[in-house]
Amino acid sequence: MSRFLFVVPPLVGHLNPAAAVAAELTSRGHELAWACTDPELVRRLAGESARVFPCEGPVPGTGDGIRPPDIRGPEALKFLWEAFLAPLAEQMAPGVTAAVAEFEPDAIVADQQALAGGLVAERLGVPWATSATTSAEFTDVLAGMPKVALWLDELLHRLRTGIGDPSGTADPRFSPHLVLAFSTPELVGPEARQGGQIRWVGPSIAPRPAAPDFPWDRLDPARSLVLVSLGTANTDVGARFLTECVTALRARTDRVQAVIADPGGALGTPDEQDKDLLVLPSIPQLPLLERADAVVSHAGHNTVCEALWHGVPLVVAPIRDDQPVIAGQVTGAGAGIRVRFGRVTAPKLGAALDAVLHEPDHRAAACRIRTAFRAAGGTGAAATHLERLAAAVSPKETP
Repeated sequence: MSRFLFVVPPLVGHLNPAAAVAAELTSRGHELAWACTDPELVRRLAGESARVFPCEGPVPGTGDGIRPPDIRGPEALKFLWEAFLAPLAEQMAPGVTAAVAEFEPDAIVADQQALAGGLVAERLGVPWATSATTSAEFTDVLAGMPKVALWLDELLHRLRTGIGDPSGTADPRFSPHLVLAFSTPELVGPEARQGGQIRWVGPSIAPRPAAPDFPWDRLDPARSLVLVSLGTANTDVGARFLTECVTALRARTDRVQAVIADPGGALGTPDEQDKDLLVLPSIPQLPLLERADAVVSHAGHNTVCEALWHGVPLVVAPIRDDQPVIAGQVTGAGAGIRVRFGRVTAPKLGAALDAVLHEPDHRAAACRIRTAFRAAGGTGAAATHLERLAAAVSPKETP
């Protein structure tokens, strides 16, 4: 049996896929440990018994990491790297180094945004895999922005010089040993990055703790069920969009029932007697997707993949970061319709919703991706690739 150290950022959307793979490895008898800046979050998502090596690092959405809500495009990318990803790598590196020394892993599984994992692994000679929980990096999104691409290359070079092996050559976002891509080319598109070390394993789906007291008895099987979610990191900008969603959905209550995730309380106090719109701070997303007919989403990678895993078409309204890329993948595959998050009105949102509910091409495309996702192997395939990595590559002696 092998030892695997998972190096992850304190982000739910990145932890959930890793936790599913970790659970599969544990079920096969392997020993697991984690390195993260938020041990309690890891234990909440991966289990209370998870062994977590604490690391220093910025707290998302606090201090200098509070992102101005109006920045988009290259400015948003620059902010993400300078205010969060680069400081996260630099501050996590000592904790990851200490974890390697104490746990002595056979392989490191480094999230694509926890760059300290790959850089420290390269410096210490430990084989490592990239856990790519978003497929945005698998297309050349910076092809039309050469100055931005050069700036990012220079930033990565500085990180390697500071915390990695200065003589190394691997891009810390893409391990030369193994890259676990939690999607498939059927969604990413014909220009998806390929390579001998890239393994398209599809979404990492596993049962999660259910949201407490969900009112299952209020669901109406006679109406189409629409799930609305902007994820857990967009509560600061979602009020206007959710309000337009409510207006569009209210106009369709004769044929549509909606469940709306509102973790920030943007819609006010929910009416517990409302049988048309169920507004809740948290929802059991995976069980609901088994019943859903459409999803309205910010194009977060996990929500998109979980919807398509169930063959459910989407209306996507990307906000920032990788979301415009993921939204483009959804529409390029024909599995949904894109609307403008900051400008969409209830009539336009309603028209897009009607289209994904009633035009068969969108559902057919979603079902085609569902077939590809399920054939890719998911958590089982990811765990098998990691076992092969640990068995095939002998780690060098740690200095």
